[in-house]
Amino acid sequence: MVFQFEGEPVQAIEGQMLATALMASGVTVFRSTPVSGAQRGPLCLMGVCFECLVEIDGRPNQQACMVAVRAGMQVRRQAGARS
Repeated sequence: MVFQFEGEPVQAIEGQMLATALMASGVTVFRSTPVSGAQRGPLCLMGVCFECLVEIDGRPNQQACMVAVRAGMQVRRQAGARS
């Protein structure tokens, strides 16, 4: 199945979590911090750390490690603070 990350197609396996699909495709930066703009990527992969926040289909603050990939989903990096 294929989804989009930052407008580019990414191949994934059905049932795979979004964070692991992105990491398997070489993506290591999922978001930037609100104060310094430091780059962040997945750390715990179990929904505790919130380092893997992304925007999915226009909805911000989604934990990529807790969301299964769906064909056609649109994913973008999250910049700044969660609301």
